[in-house]
Amino acid sequence: MSEMRQAPSSAAGLSGPGSLAWAAGLRVALIHDWLTGMRGGERVLEALCELFPRADLYTLIHDPRSVSAELSRRVAGTSWLQRMPMVRRLYRFWLPAMPLAVRAMRLAGYDLIVSSSHCVAMGATVSPEPARRRPLHVCYCHTPMRYLNYQFDNYFRAGSLAWARSGMSLFHPWLTYWDQRFSRNVDRFVANSDNVRRRIAASYGRDAEVVYPPVDTTFYDLSPSSSSREPFFLVAGALVPYKRIDIAIEACRIARAPLKIIGVGSDERRLRALARGSEVEFLGWQPAEVLRSHYQRCRALLYPQEEDFGITAVEAMACGAPVIALGKGGALETVRDGVSGLFFPEQTPRSLAAAIERLTKSSFDHRMVRAQTVRFEKAAFAERLGAVVSEAWKSHCAAESR
Repeated sequence: MSEMRQAPSSAAGLSGPGSLAWAAGLRVALIHDWLTGMRGGERVLEALCELFPRADLYTLIHDPRSVSAELSRRVAGTSWLQRMPMVRRLYRFWLPAMPLAVRAMRLAGYDLIVSSSHCVAMGATVSPEPARRRPLHVCYCHTPMRYLNYQFDNYFRAGSLAWARSGMSLFHPWLTYWDQRFSRNVDRFVANSDNVRRRIAASYGRDAEVVYPPVDTTFYDLSPSSSSREPFFLVAGALVPYKRIDIAIEACRIARAPLKIIGVGSDERRLRALARGSEVEFLGWQPAEVLRSHYQRCRALLYPQEEDFGITAVEAMACGAPVIALGKGGALETVRDGVSGLFFPEQTPRSLAAAIERLTKSSFDHRMVRAQTVRFEKAAFAERLGAVVSEAWKSHCAAESR
């Protein structure tokens, strides 16, 4: 993979729904933190690539084996971190170096920069060309850097990455400094939820528009036998500490409920040890068709983590599966208590086990569960984001012409 190019090889344009057609002649760059797996942020990035079909895509680290062919095809450049040993597998441990790496990525020759950021992507250096209008930088913020504050303990807690906690604590002031500085690079923030909008206000003192992430509700749909559910509960997603899958395992042990887990990640060995002697099945990574089948058949999706938004929960509901979610974070904007799922108040196994027992005594209309997901369809994302970018560009041009 080549280093960051200093100018686009060809004019990148915007096309898509009506509100973006005006920008057909703009040169556009997308930048994403890293491409090492297909999670919620990467699904959003795929939608951004559809909205900006000729834009160049940049990222700090790119592992083509772990992301979709479309994303890999679009990558125009990476940072110097790409050359570091084992960085594709151990990229999280390079976090203290990421501010320097992203600052070295100079995006020149573009009219519009759209960063897809939950870490440092919004910090790329935007270099205006002589006699040209300064580029507009719109940041689609999945969250302010979660590693610094509200998820620090979950990322570096005992039993997972506790050995790295002391080292990361040393870099906390450094990362906080850069996080604050990077926020000043952004002309317009877009938050993926009202939950994240409040975090942006608290972290950066900036307002943000809310545009919910897109969910493919055409693919994730009810099955012909959606009313006939199997008795197992489901967890799906990356097996990483902040997802708190340990709580789901212990809760199912208490409730004597079968659990299936789809996903891979750094916490897998610890979770497998925790699950010994329980009715827990680890299914590893599975293609989307298999994941959809489990959404369509499970009793409910368990969601013990606090998420920024939570695309997985919406995918499950689109398939008619109720969600048992921690009553915090993005779930409060996606799950309707008693209609499309249940909330549990405390992030403990007993609190989740009590909710599991309540759900087994309840009934849900699976079509009504799915109906709660209409506002998260891909078309709604495209239309709303297109309107925000259009308004931002109009204001930007007016300000630059003064």
